[in-house]
Amino acid sequence: MKYVSTRGKSEAVGFAEAFAHGLAPDGGLYVPESLPSIPADLLLEETPMPYPALAWDFFNLFDTDHDSDELIALIDESYGSFAETMTAPLQQIAENLFILELFHGPTLAFKDFGLQLIGNLFEHQIRATGETINVLGATSGDTGSAAIHGLANKEGVNVFILYPKGRISPLQERQMTCTAAKNIFPIPIEGSFDDAQRIVKELMGDLEVKKKLRLSAINSINLARILAQSIYYVHAYMQLPPENRNDVHFAVPTGNFGNVLAGWMAYKMGLPVEKFVVATNRNDILHRLFTTGEYESGDVHPSMAPSMDIQIASNFERFLYYHCGEDGKKTASQMAKIAKSGKLKLPNFDPDIFTATRCDDDDILANIQRVKEEYSYVVDPHTACAFQEIDPDRTTVVLATASPAKFPNVIKKAIGETPTDPLLEVLKKRRQKRYPLEPDAEAVREFIEKHSA
Repeated sequence: MKYVSTRGKSEAVGFAEAFAHGLAPDGGLYVPESLPSIPADLLLEETPMPYPALAWDFFNLFDTDHDSDELIALIDESYGSFAETMTAPLQQIAENLFILELFHGPTLAFKDFGLQLIGNLFEHQIRATGETINVLGATSGDTGSAAIHGLANKEGVNVFILYPKGRISPLQERQMTCTAAKNIFPIPIEGSFDDAQRIVKELMGDLEVKKKLRLSAINSINLARILAQSIYYVHAYMQLPPENRNDVHFAVPTGNFGNVLAGWMAYKMGLPVEKFVVATNRNDILHRLFTTGEYESGDVHPSMAPSMDIQIASNFERFLYYHCGEDGKKTASQMAKIAKSGKLKLPNFDPDIFTATRCDDDDILANIQRVKEEYSYVVDPHTACAFQEIDPDRTTVVLATASPAKFPNVIKKAIGETPTDPLLEVLKKRRQKRYPLEPDAEAVREFIEKHSA
C-alpha cells in the first residue's frame, strides 16, 4: 500500500514513511493511493470480534511495512490498558438508539484509540532507526492528554503539546501537566486551538526546520490517527443486532473533522451506513459547510464543549481531495483559496451521506438533562451535541467521545450531579508543570530546539 499527498506534488511513500512524516513535503495530507475494501465476511459476523483482532485485520489492509507479529504486538500493547473487555462497547438505550462508548481508554476519551497506537508506533520507529524524535502537536483538550499518556517516559522521544490557555477543562489540563515525566512539555499559548494548530502546521511545513528538529506529528494530520479511528465504526456495526443493521446513522461530535472522516472512509471501504450526522457546537463551520456548501472560518467562541472550539478543520482537506475526484492539483488550488480568503464555495456541492446539526451552550445543557431523564444515562457536553436531532425511526449510533467525569462543572449545572473517576481524582493532588510561550512559531521552534530529544 502506497500513500500520496492530497496536493499531488510529493512522491508516493509506504506506511512507515507516511506515518513518520505526518505532513507531506508539499504541505498536503497523506491519503491511501486507493482505498481497499473491508472483507465482506467481517461485516457478516453474527458476534463481534475482539477489538484487537479486528484492529489487526483492518490495519493489515494499510500497513505492509510491519510484519504480522510486530503488528499484533503493537495492537495488543495499545489496547491492553482499556478498562472494558469490549474496548469500545455499544450500549442500547432505546429501541433504535445506541451509544458507542469510546472513553474506556487510559485518558477517558476517544483520542486514546489513535494515540495509544501512535505512541507505540513511534517507539518502534525509534528502535528501528536509532534516531530520536520530537513529537509536536496541538490540542483542544483530549488529543494532548492521550498523546502524552502514550509517550510519557518513552526513550528517545520528547513531546511538545500546544494548547489554548484557559480554553480547555481544568481536568483536561491536569492530564497533560501532572505527569511528572521529563520528556513531556505542555505549552499553553494565548488564543484558540486554531492558533496552536497554525503554529504546528507552520513548523511541520518548513522542511528544513522539520528535518533539523526531527519533528513528527500526532494530530489527525497524521493518517495513522484516522485509520485507527475507522476501526471502531466497524466494531460498532458488528455489535448491532441484525435487525438494526439496515439503516444505520452515526451521530458524531466533531470539530476538526477527523472523527467523522474516519467513519466516512470506512463507509467508502464498504461499511453499510445510511447517514453521518456531523454534530457541531456553536463553532459551526462544518454545520455551515454541509448546509450551505460554503467553508468559511470565523472567530472561535469558547463553549461548554471546548474540544470542538475550532474554526479551521484540518481534515477538511482530505474530504476536499475526494470531493475533487482525487485530483491533487485541484485540491491544492482550492486550499490556496482558503489560505488567501479563509473561505471556499463548493459549486454544485452534494453533501452525499452527510447531514449536520448545531448546538449552543443552552442546547448542550438541555440535551444532557434530557438524556438523563429519558434514558438514565449521563453524557459529556461533546456527546450531548450529537443528541440535538435524533430520528427515532432510524438506527442511530451516537459516538460518546469522552467521560462526563472530565467535565464535572457542566454536568453539575445540567443535572445537579458531579461525576468522578479515580483516574482523574488522583490528578487533583499533583503539582502542575507547564511551559507558557507566546503564540509564535519562532518562539516554539526555539523552545523545541532547546529541549529536543
